[in-house]
Amino acid sequence: MKNVLIFIFCLFAFNAYSKETTFDKKLFDKAQSEGKIVVVSSWIKYCSSCASQLKILDKAKNDFKNIEFFTFEVTKNEIASLLNVQYQTTLLIFKDNKEVYRSIGETSREAIYKAIKSSI
Repeated sequence: MKNVLIFIFCLFAFNAYSKETTFDKKLFDKAQSEGKIVVVSSWIKYCSSCASQLKILDKAKNDFKNIEFFTFEVTKNEIASLLNVQYQTTLLIFKDNKEVYRSIGETSREAIYKAIKSSI
């Protein structure tokens, strides 16, 4: 019984972070045409590593200026196809209309911030 309660607690704790698709092709293209760095992450419902990555990126929005952040549910096939993303917790960074960084499953704040800083 104790294990069941712990499991239920963890399930809700890791997924309490609100996930929503914010990716929009027109806004993505506009940001790139304006010379902004663009960060895109994919997620799927009930994915704890996705929630961890999204929390870090949410904080990064306040720490980095002139960068556009987008997220999308990996089951959105049109977006996933456009960006060649097959897995949740995929992180992409674009600069000068080119992909300059890609990782899968990265949830380390230090690694994510390092990747963003290296693209500036």
